Amino acid sequence: MEDKRLSKALAAAGIASRRACEEIIFSGRVKVNGIVVRIPQTLVDWQRDQISVDEAVIGGEQKKLYFMLNKPPGYLCSNVRPGNKRIVLDLFSDQSERLFTVGRLDRDTTGLLIVTNDGHFANRLIHPSSNITKEYVVKVCQEITGEHLETLSQGARVDDKWVRPVFVQKVRRGTFKICVKEGKKHEVRIIAERAQLKISELTRIRIGNLILGSLPEGEYRPLTAREQESFLSQSDQPRPARQSCSKP
Repeated sequence: MEDKRLSKALAAAGIASRRACEEIIFSGRVKVNGIVVRIPQTLVDWQRDQISVDEAVIGGEQKKLYFMLNKPPGYLCSNVRPGNKRIVLDLFSDQSERLFTVGRLDRDTTGLLIVTNDGHFANRLIHPSSNITKEYVVKVCQEITGEHLETLSQGARVDDKWVRPVFVQKVRRGTFKICVKEGKKHEVRIIAERAQLKISELTRIRIGNLILGSLPEGEYRPLTAREQESFLSQSDQPRPARQSCSKP
């Protein structure tokens, strides 16, 4: 069997995305043949080497699984349970493979989330060069005006960087859609806060070409081969024609 970099081998074994595996290695949680290794580029072979994470021996590469989940509120996107809080992986109790979420939705945000054990797939989706956009439906506690839409379209400063949405569109009195591609933590909430809009519900309905559709909240289904390929073979292109920021 061909030698692989340690971070790539762990990602293929379903530990996490390759980027997250590098952090796990840097933190000293990985051993190769009983010795802590902190260099992600270390070459390993599943047949020759014993690899463990947090003292648990990793058996090797897993069959690749890809799921779409309609995340309900109150669940954390984490592989480590903080206290007795609920995590997304609780919804996959019937799956024996070690899974993780691709990116994150905060505890109160609902909607489309991808869950897999393929670290390479996850790394491709979350890497900035993928240019994959995410679309959300946002319900707020007041009527949305033209001034609100204009401020929303300007974006906001998130993590010391000014980010702008791809488009903003009013749906009804207190609901709008917003599409972003930066992937910054709490990006949509921060943009809404700058427009002085208080969010009551936030739901992600699309990632790239993958649409949540009618999947019930709290349920999941496997991605089709075509859906998997849509992420790996091409970048999602923004749709500027839908930008709608003028007064209604």
